[in-house]
Amino acid sequence: MRAFLILIVVLAIALIVGDRVAVVLAQNEIARKIAADYQLPQQPSVDIRGFPFLTQAVDGKYHDIGIRVGDWSEQKLSVHNLDITLTDVAAPLTDLLNNRTSNLVAATASATAVVPYDTVQGFAPKGVESMSDSPDGLRVTGTFSMEGIPVPGTVVVTVAPTDDGIEVTPVSVQSAAGGPTISLALLRRTLTFTVPLQRLPLGAKLTSIEPGADGLHVTAVAHDVRFSDLP
Repeated sequence: MRAFLILIVVLAIALIVGDRVAVVLAQNEIARKIAADYQLPQQPSVDIRGFPFLTQAVDGKYHDIGIRVGDWSEQKLSVHNLDITLTDVAAPLTDLLNNRTSNLVAATASATAVVPYDTVQGFAPKGVESMSDSPDGLRVTGTFSMEGIPVPGTVVVTVAPTDDGIEVTPVSVQSAAGGPTISLALLRRTLTFTVPLQRLPLGAKLTSIEPGADGLHVTAVAHDVRFSDLP
């Protein structure tokens, strides 16, 4: 009886070890695919959640896969803390282990990232000096041209996702103490601008944007994500 119990324990340990080895191999292959497709300087961290892994692998279905990319750049845009969550993923284990990640399909890809204010400011019109979050909303300070006259002031703006990226629009303005009044209507024509961040990796399209202390916190979502459609 004692030998039988020992055998059960040994088999259980072997199954657990085998399960962890398999999940690491699968995670590494997904990370390799993403790093190659997006020319990342290093592979992202991939976490296939749920235990045991092998029961998911046998079915070829994974409920939740987390991907931590960190910093990501495209053209002149850089974001920080890029995290992606894939849900309801279909991919046979044999495909993952044989470098066939192009067959991987996710029902949904949700991405979050932070766009630093210095990146946003790089697309702002001339005269913008700083951007910061406040209880009133996103504040923009600077010197703005009113019919050719430079006028210092502070503007509260809204940020919203559009087909072209993040649209920044003035909603209120406060002139500097003792300075001339700034027309909000005129300011909207000169200070409204767009940060051309239309999508995050895996085709995720922007759905929401919230100002934070460190930048704009963006969320993006894509549906029916097929790795075979990646660049």
